[in-house]
Amino acid sequence: MKFFIDTANLDEIKSAAAMGVLDGVTTNPSLAAKETMPYRELLAEICKIVSGPVSAEVLATEHDGMLKEAEELAAIADNIVVKIPTILEGLKAIKSLTERGINTNATLVFSPSQALLVAKAGAMFVSPFIGRLDDISSDGMELISRILTIYRNYDFETEVLVASSRHPMHVVESALMGADIVTMPYDVIAKLIKHPLTDIGLAKFLADYKKAAKG
Repeated sequence: MKFFIDTANLDEIKSAAAMGVLDGVTTNPSLAAKETMPYRELLAEICKIVSGPVSAEVLATEHDGMLKEAEELAAIADNIVVKIPTILEGLKAIKSLTERGINTNATLVFSPSQALLVAKAGAMFVSPFIGRLDDISSDGMELISRILTIYRNYDFETEVLVASSRHPMHVVESALMGADIVTMPYDVIAKLIKHPLTDIGLAKFLADYKKAAKG
């Protein structure tokens, strides 16, 4: 499984990269708004840190506007993947961009039918938002299971990028199901390594060593 970090913060990206587990980055206008650097300059800096895919989102909602923005974003760096909203115009844009050799990430996916359509249109990634489904008392992980089944039935090349993950169990459950990628905030990456028994065991080892050293 590949790990992406969902942020536009350069310090968080550098820290995750230093752990040796980071495979890519997902950003969006909301995340970029938290930073002081202009969005496209920020993307260029992120692409200097991370060699894997960096998802950057368009703001347009109609086909021609999406294509224009996508070409501008793709020109920033070779590893930019353009996030396209999963709407009718977005589906057309995914097809057009795929034909032009620009990789796309179909975002804001909430149903198996949407995932099926974007795979047929040629998206590189599909991003089902599981946390937002959980927020409305729907089972986000069940959506991942259904998408994976559909994709395996037909050998689609589109990779399942589990998005809106909120806690470590989202990551573990995604891995058990065989999802290709999970994108997560920095704090979720940090929580994955934590275990109280590790902390207790380490504290005991250090305490015992101090006793032995004095003896």
